[in-house]
Amino acid sequence: MSQSNVGILATLKAKHEKVQEVEAFLKGAITLAEEESGTCTWFALKLGPSTFGIFDTFQNDEGRQQHLNGKIAVALMANAEELMLEAPDIKQIEILAAKI
Repeated sequence: MSQSNVGILATLKAKHEKVQEVEAFLKGAITLAEEESGTCTWFALKLGPSTFGIFDTFQNDEGRQQHLNGKIAVALMANAEELMLEAPDIKQIEILAAKI
């Protein structure tokens, strides 16, 4: 695997009645992440009963920006108001060290 220098750490707070839909969306999104040549790693996480996370890494900012404008982000934002308590908290981060 190539060295990842940058990433995204996103937190999603699902509406209580939409938890299963958010979980299903995230599980299904792995196929979209696999299609992205600039995405080195992609993780969907369950942080609590209705809180989810996405952590992904990229070699460079170009790959990260492609992901932020890609199919997963478009689908997530198109359904955010229906599924989420609030807008997703999306942080662009720098990778200091990693072992994968």
